[in-house]
Amino acid sequence: MKKLTIATRVSDLALWQAYHIKERVEVNYPEIEVVLNKIVSNGDKVLDKPLALIGGKGHFTKELEDEMLAGNAELAVHSLKDVPTYIPDGLELVAVTQRQDQSDVFLSHTYATLDDLPKGAVVGTTSLRRRMQLLQKRPDLKVKDLRGNVNTRLRKLKEGQYDAIILAWIGLNRLDLLKDIPYTQKLSLDMMIPPMGQAALGIEIISDNEKVREIAKSLNDEDTFTCTQIERDFISKIGAGCSAPVACNAVIDGDNVVFRTMIGFPDGTNIMQKKVVKSKNESENLGKELAQKMINNGALKLLKNAEKIAFKDEMPQRL
Repeated sequence: MKKLTIATRVSDLALWQAYHIKERVEVNYPEIEVVLNKIVSNGDKVLDKPLALIGGKGHFTKELEDEMLAGNAELAVHSLKDVPTYIPDGLELVAVTQRQDQSDVFLSHTYATLDDLPKGAVVGTTSLRRRMQLLQKRPDLKVKDLRGNVNTRLRKLKEGQYDAIILAWIGLNRLDLLKDIPYTQKLSLDMMIPPMGQAALGIEIISDNEKVREIAKSLNDEDTFTCTQIERDFISKIGAGCSAPVACNAVIDGDNVVFRTMIGFPDGTNIMQKKVVKSKNESENLGKELAQKMINNGALKLLKNAEKIAFKDEMPQRL
């Protein structure tokens, strides 16, 4: 194999991720020329609607998958949190890079911490997961949607359209954007449970190319793969889509896996929350097992009702 083509979105963060993988492949396989196939996904084009209303996070991956299936790329780099649990025939998610800090971060030009926000303060986030957890802790806050790329979101914060916004820490750190924000508070995993796959990169390949499989496997981190598979199993089993507020996160702590999950209504009510610690050696089916326990306790009905109200008029105002 003389040339490897990597499919990537064209956002600043997606390109950072793709170039990072390109450099790693070039170090491991110096004889292979690595090029990028840069694609503008539908999720990057439609910036005035929540993702759930334009087809969900799959809009960030579909065009890249289409390019691979058409023979125009052998490998795609995704933010793993954007990769649906269903992978099209002919493609496989075979590797997950070592996960970095997966925290969400509170950002403001006026207030130092989440607790410092006054009653009625406006917080920006489009994530139903964040909305649920914010309003569970602070039902007095006003939550408004926040779309656009990272720089657009930060500009809106600076212009005073929001008192604070919540974003993933890892993206801001990779793009060196935290230094320009007066107040930042990294939120603990107990304060704000991340989504499936946050802060890890998923490497998707064409199934029948064994050399590309070998290259992708060289990028894999076993512990991260284990944790994110637990998260993906949970989401798949419980059947949660983009229009349902769901948080799930697995981390390895010594010889154990700590798995946190939360589902509920977007307004922070009707919360079902679990935290389980299990031996790493016995954690293979942890995601499916915990999902089944929550299903037995009424999770499917809760999620169905949550999806019905996710983007109704009675929800907090959207920009």
